[in-house]
Amino acid sequence: MLAGQLALITAALFAGAAFYINVVEQPARLLLDDRALLDEWKPSYKRGFALQAPLALVGCVLGGLAWWQTGHWQWLLGALLMVANWPYTLLVIMPTNNRLMALDPANPGPASRPLIEKWGRLHAVRTALGIAAGASYLWASLT
Repeated sequence: MLAGQLALITAALFAGAAFYINVVEQPARLLLDDRALLDEWKPSYKRGFALQAPLALVGCVLGGLAWWQTGHWQWLLGALLMVANWPYTLLVIMPTNNRLMALDPANPGPASRPLIEKWGRLHAVRTALGIAAGASYLWASLT
């Protein structure tokens, strides 16, 4: 059951990266002044997206493959939780991302900090989805 174990590893990597962002990176960046805050958020977001987006897709495919091989619904649940990050990001988080990306780092204005704080709250859902997917994959691997 290599696909299932790889799905579990992928979900753990996704959840760990998302958790790190919410628990370590976001609180640390909020200590910065508004200009530095936006300067740090923009490249950090791009790098985080480049890491997490493929993990969500790969984790979904591997979980789906494990479900197809075993018929255990927990693999399918985990796969759906992993891929749920994509529509959630595109429909819920992306409007905030676009507003933040449009801000000029040289003059972030009063809107930048509340938007980045909102972004952190929205990102916490991605963390929860990753943890839930990992838990579902773990459950499936134990059945």
